[in-house]
Amino acid sequence: MGSKKGLFRSVLLGLGLSLAFGTGVAVAAEGKAADTKAPAGTTADKKASESRTAVPHLTAAEIVDKHVSARGGLQAWRSVQALAVSGRLEAGSGDSLARSMRAARTGRGSDLRKAQAEATAVEKADSDKQVELPFRMEMKRPNKSRVEIEFAGKTAVQVYDGTNGWKLRPFLNRNDVEPFTAEEAKSEAQKPPLDGPLIDYAAKGTKVELEKIEPVEGHDAYKLKLTMKDGTLQHVWIDAHSFLDVKIDGSPRRFDGRMRDVWIYQRDFRSVQGLMVPFVLETAVDGVRQTHKMTVEKVAVNPNLDNTRFAKPGA
Repeated sequence: MGSKKGLFRSVLLGLGLSLAFGTGVAVAAEGKAADTKAPAGTTADKKASESRTAVPHLTAAEIVDKHVSARGGLQAWRSVQALAVSGRLEAGSGDSLARSMRAARTGRGSDLRKAQAEATAVEKADSDKQVELPFRMEMKRPNKSRVEIEFAGKTAVQVYDGTNGWKLRPFLNRNDVEPFTAEEAKSEAQKPPLDGPLIDYAAKGTKVELEKIEPVEGHDAYKLKLTMKDGTLQHVWIDAHSFLDVKIDGSPRRFDGRMRDVWIYQRDFRSVQGLMVPFVLETAVDGVRQTHKMTVEKVAVNPNLDNTRFAKPGA
C-alpha cells in the first residue's frame, strides 16, 4: 500500500468508531498483524484477577443507573444538544508520516524539492515516536457529526447530516467531495446519539445484559452486552468502583484480509459543566502491535453549531 493511502487510512479509519460521545475520533493502528501490544495495565489485570476483592453483585439495570449518575446524571445529558471536542491524535511514526507528507505535497503545482526537504527533516526524528495531528469534532442531535483533521497544511473533512455523508481527502490529492460508501453510511447510521449507548438505553430500544466481571487495566469491571434495536451487538466495561465506562468495543475493521476486533480504552475523566468526559482514549486493534491515543484538549457543551456545518462541503 502506498504511503499516502496508508497514512490516510491510519488517520481517518477511526472516525466512525463509537466513543463516549456517541461518535468520535480514534485512530486505528496501521500495518501488518503482529503480537498484540495491549495498553498499559495488562500485567495489572492479571494480578487483579488473582487477588480480586469482593465486587457487589448488581443487576445490569443497577449498573447502568450508577454509570449514568457517575457520568453526570440523566437530566444533565438530556440537556446536551451539541458538543465540540478538539485536541490531538496519534497518526503513526515519524518516518511513515514523512513519506506521506512527501506524497501529499507533491501533487500538481507543488514544489517537489521543498516537500522532499520537509519530509527528510521529519524522517530524522525518532521513527518509533508517534506523530500527533490536530483534530476538531462537532456533534449535534439527533445524529449530525463533523470531523476535521489537519495534516501537511491540508484539512481532511468528514461530515454526516443524519442521512447522508461526505468526505474530503486532500491527503490523497483528492480535492473533490466524495459521498460515503454504502458501508460508511451504514456504520454512521448505526451510531448512538452524542450521549452514547447507555443514556436512555431503554428508550433507544437497547437491551443490556451483564456478561461477567473481569479486570480492565488492573481494576474490576462489569462487562455489559448491549443489543441494539437493529440487532447490533456492543460491549461496554463499567469500572466496578467509579462506574465510568473505561473500555468499549469499537467497530471491527479489516486488516490483512480479515476483520479484527477493536477496543477503546477511556481514561482521565474530567468534569465539564457537570458531565464526566474522558480526555484520553486509546484504540487497540486485535493482532496489531501498535495502539493509538487521542488526547482531548477542549470540550464545549452546547456550542452554537449551525446546521450548515453538517451540510455537503462546498454546497
